[in-house]
Amino acid sequence: MACMAVELARKKARLEDGAGSSSNVVSFNQQNFEQLQQDCLQNGSLFCDPTFPASWDSLGYNELGRNSSKAIGVEWKRPTELCSDPQFIVDGAKRTDICQGELGDCWLLAAIASLTLDHQILNRVVPPGQSFTSQYAGIFHFQLWQFGEWVDVVVDDRLPSRDGRLMFVHSEEGAEFWSALLEKAYAKLNGSYESLNGGSSIEGFEDFTGGIAESYDLQEAPPFLFNIMRKALRLGSLLGCSINISNSRETEAITPQKLVKGHAYSITAVEQVHHLGSPVELVRIRNPWGQVEWSGAWSDNSPEWTGVQPEERSRLDRPADDGEFWMSYRDFLQQFSHLDICNLTPDTLSSDHLHRWSYSEFEGVWRVGSTAGGCRNYSATFCSNPQFLIRLQNVDDDPHDGEDGCTVLIGLIQKDGRRERRFGRELNTIGFSVYQVLKNSSSSTFCLKCSDGTYLKLQLKLCFYPFKWFSGGSLNVLNVCLCFFLQVPDQHRGRSNVRLGPDVLLRSAPAVRSRTFINLREVCDRFKLPPGDFVIVPSTFEPHRRGSFILRVFTEKHAHSSPVEEDVDADIQERDIRQDDVDPHFKHLFAQISGKVTTLFISSSSPPHLQVPRRPSVLLFPQDSQISAFELQKILDKVVKQRSDVRTNGFSLQTCRNISLLDADGSSTVGLLEFHTLWNKIQRYLGIFKNHDSDDSGSMSSHEMRAALAEAGFQVNSAVIQEIVGRYADSSFSIDFDCFIGCLIRLEMLFKMFWTLDKQNQGRIQLDLQQWLCLAIN
Repeated sequence: MACMAVELARKKARLEDGAGSSSNVVSFNQQNFEQLQQDCLQNGSLFCDPTFPASWDSLGYNELGRNSSKAIGVEWKRPTELCSDPQFIVDGAKRTDICQGELGDCWLLAAIASLTLDHQILNRVVPPGQSFTSQYAGIFHFQLWQFGEWVDVVVDDRLPSRDGRLMFVHSEEGAEFWSALLEKAYAKLNGSYESLNGGSSIEGFEDFTGGIAESYDLQEAPPFLFNIMRKALRLGSLLGCSINISNSRETEAITPQKLVKGHAYSITAVEQVHHLGSPVELVRIRNPWGQVEWSGAWSDNSPEWTGVQPEERSRLDRPADDGEFWMSYRDFLQQFSHLDICNLTPDTLSSDHLHRWSYSEFEGVWRVGSTAGGCRNYSATFCSNPQFLIRLQNVDDDPHDGEDGCTVLIGLIQKDGRRERRFGRELNTIGFSVYQVLKNSSSSTFCLKCSDGTYLKLQLKLCFYPFKWFSGGSLNVLNVCLCFFLQVPDQHRGRSNVRLGPDVLLRSAPAVRSRTFINLREVCDRFKLPPGDFVIVPSTFEPHRRGSFILRVFTEKHAHSSPVEEDVDADIQERDIRQDDVDPHFKHLFAQISGKVTTLFISSSSPPHLQVPRRPSVLLFPQDSQISAFELQKILDKVVKQRSDVRTNGFSLQTCRNISLLDADGSSTVGLLEFHTLWNKIQRYLGIFKNHDSDDSGSMSSHEMRAALAEAGFQVNSAVIQEIVGRYADSSFSIDFDCFIGCLIRLEMLFKMFWTLDKQNQGRIQLDLQQWLCLAIN
């Protein structure tokens, strides 16, 4: 309950105040840098971080754990204890400030090195004005993007050392500490230093920029990669490339043509020039060393430049020996092994000369028993996965492949993988499928049962469309892609809250999907899609795998996107019943139940769903005309336990109390008319329960709960479903009959309470503390 309240408060702050955006950074662990620094300056003390202490727990849990040989002799020292004149940054951040230590986080160091190439992004991650002299209090801070939020991470400057030298990242001279402190902030964000072992540099790119990263194997480059690179630079994306190494001895080895292996380069321009009248594609690359340049064709002083018109040579700005050089795109593909493109969000870019991606981001969870449905191989649960709509309306300007369509980047990130390593939890295997919903089509008609229990007349179209996507650096074209699309009825057109059910997801092939399911932090793919409505279904490969995720969608043109969630509502239909409407047999039955010591028969003339064959039930009741929650519990248990077709552990007293609270006179007891209404409800709910007990086990899978609730008149979204399953399902995520009844009765009570208080029908209520406590306890 407390965790739920914290999460609701976080989401409310993000919605109302933009908390976590680039303009309203969240304080990590609720530590405010300015306040903590000021407190230390006033007290004359140096900051000691209680949330990331100078202890073995911050170092690691296994290889760097308490009893590890690698943790022997570790001392946490401040820079003032390691050198006589420590500096935060000297003459700007440089590559030589970043030297790897004993930790296997070279992927992170490559990303940190890329920061030195873009001072705007560097100043965002490493706020300027920090030093070991002015306002020094042993405290520093850094701003990082973490799963959809920008956070400000505070650290003290106690760093792990051994024999008077830093153990991990350090500067070449040993007196500059911004990189070591940034590494500590990143370790704090992920739980420990050890959690940084192993990774991909694109993870660091994203956490330093908030962007979405693509990777290409240049040995399998798609045919239009040059145009993709050119358009990415126009959109302000960061491009990096590298040459693979076969062993550690090749790290930073220099080839005969002066290229450095195992080294991070940045790409600063791509252009097409005319050489002796023929077009040639060129790439401009920068070596962060500021020296050691490509010496092949199109290098600074190569003869190829004499065949280019002077005005073109002037436009391309060929500098002297400063680490930046041109080479042909053909040579680029042959010489380099890997290309990373980090596409930035609009709020990261400050230049008005750059185009911007349209960008959407959504949080979601895979909750076991409710929304962790697994991939399409698992038909019984796949449809319970979260769904997200994207509406593409306008095709790209200047398409990179010359064909009209809408470029879409979809990135699916699973959260907290590094933090949970210490608990032995591995990353989930994740991916996504994308289904298209067509609005206009003429073809055969069929009926679709929707998640709200209604039936819609839909049209099935057999569509042949050349969808494209990029897979592993290569372009795949489905010249004939067999897809089943849906014709949406007029009353549902334009709506984003109609979930696709099994009749769609299990009978239709996805328009496109992630190139693979893989156990990485992120799966990202680029697609070219026609205008239209698409539903993205992110999932783990196997069902029943819990996790939290961020889904991000980048498009070149504006696109509407939203979660596909029902509006929470209920259709509680109750017929006004008078004494005269009650069957005489039922009156006699109630008189027996609420009267003196009596024998209760539920015979063949009783309501059919509650008939108990061949034997009577002997029950004891007090002499009154009302039934209390205690008496109701005995009745329901006696009746239902004699049915062999439903599984039950008996009705809880709380469920019977909730039923009693639905009484009309506030007595918390059930009279004749109320018992008649309850009796009819139980008959109806039993029928619904049996409809969704697909294997006749006497219980219902929790993944069927959404459809069962809809049939009972309750329309709820994924957040509500998750809480219902958490409360009413057993350890195998089955729901027995008494829990099903308890859930429906409680939902009815909650809806009625809310409607009573929402006099203006605004969809919200306001309570003071006393009112809240009374309602919550009730």
